[in-house]
Amino acid sequence: MAYSSLVLYYLSQRRVPGRSFRHFFFIPTSLALVTSLLILFYISTTSNLFTHHHPNPKTPLQINSSSSSSTFSFTILRHKTSSTPFAIEAPLTEDGGGQRIESQRSLGPQLGSDGNHVNNNEVFHDRHIFLEDYKEMKRSFKIYVYPHRQDDSFANALLPVDSEPGGNYASESFFKKGLMKSRFITNDPTKADLFFLPFSIARLRHDPRVGVGGIQDFIRDYIFNVSQKYQYWNQTGGADHFYVACHSIGRSAMEKASEVKFNAIQVVCSSSYFLPGYIPHKDACLPQIWPRKEEPHDLLSSNRTKLAFFAGGINSPVREKLLQVWRNDSEIFAHFGRLTTPYADELLGSKFCLHVKGFEVNTARIADSLYYGCVPVIIANYYDLPFADILNWKSFSVIVATLDIPLLKKILKGISSEEYTWLQSNALKVRQHFQWHLSPIDYDAFYMVMYELWLRRSFSTVTSSNF
Repeated sequence: MAYSSLVLYYLSQRRVPGRSFRHFFFIPTSLALVTSLLILFYISTTSNLFTHHHPNPKTPLQINSSSSSSTFSFTILRHKTSSTPFAIEAPLTEDGGGQRIESQRSLGPQLGSDGNHVNNNEVFHDRHIFLEDYKEMKRSFKIYVYPHRQDDSFANALLPVDSEPGGNYASESFFKKGLMKSRFITNDPTKADLFFLPFSIARLRHDPRVGVGGIQDFIRDYIFNVSQKYQYWNQTGGADHFYVACHSIGRSAMEKASEVKFNAIQVVCSSSYFLPGYIPHKDACLPQIWPRKEEPHDLLSSNRTKLAFFAGGINSPVREKLLQVWRNDSEIFAHFGRLTTPYADELLGSKFCLHVKGFEVNTARIADSLYYGCVPVIIANYYDLPFADILNWKSFSVIVATLDIPLLKKILKGISSEEYTWLQSNALKVRQHFQWHLSPIDYDAFYMVMYELWLRRSFSTVTSSNF
């Protein structure tokens, strides 16, 4: 109505002689003002941007398939074998504008798939759905691996390693070894739910014929050869394909093969939903785990005298801030450089162990913390945490925004002894999910990654129908 009135006013005035030409400029200015007011009115009536709702602890928090705020969202997947939706919760940290967002642990009650309350004390978002789907996954999930022979010139990067994987990027090799000798493999591509691209980013990086600078060309040529030799890639544009990489170079490895980056499922350690190239809920986080052989026997009885512990290099502004604030503290032990005491002893002697963003959001410190019974504290914004589709991270960890590093001691000391006992107890429950084995064991890291892929197989069905 306002827009029509302005137009009528303009038409009537333009017929009156002697009117100043300056009235012409009044029209677009007024239209812009009215349009802005209408937009603000619409936003105020349809969004919670101007209000802050405090969830009633007695009222379940409604979960929508999308949020009007860009800070977080819930995505609902429907499995091909089940009519029950599975809620995927995106981690909450700090938004791009520096506005602090409440941590995961402060979320109110939630609704499960059956409409009942989800107990925030549980380590799973929905244990019943997970266990039922897990059984179905083990029974029917099939993966086709593009075949390569031992005499292939790049067999070192395309086939599993012969030795036992070790080091900071062992997750990539452990997964491939576990998959290749598992019952998930099928030699009949018509029965495959997903197709595995078996190249190893970590091994290509050290191959003198390829190196860091040649990885992008190698991946581009590999995808071209696959698409020419086999029909499977072309049927979905690669949407039912996946690759696995733990080294951070994997983030840029697909720059010359954009169809892999945007279509295929990327299972990577550097899973930051802030950076381009990683698409949450399509892609998945591979947990970075440094294999530990000696099983600690005093996880519960250990005398944890330190409030919090961190050791590592200064390779990010976040770690610089941690050092600046807590370097000389008597309760928060922030150490940079070589330790004078065994690393395991420090983890066993601390209540909380800090995972602080370095060059990437991911390090092996979360798995280290859980292995030694130390409650992980995640200080890494925009980190799509491992198995976040499955595990309820607020039940066994503390998530602190990087802006809150000066408040770290206040936050940790604000956790009562009863709540800490609960957090540590849950941390010990999820510990098994962050361990690799040469022969995979039920619910270990291998099977959890497989379950993440199982969830994502439905995306390929949706995508392939568009081709």
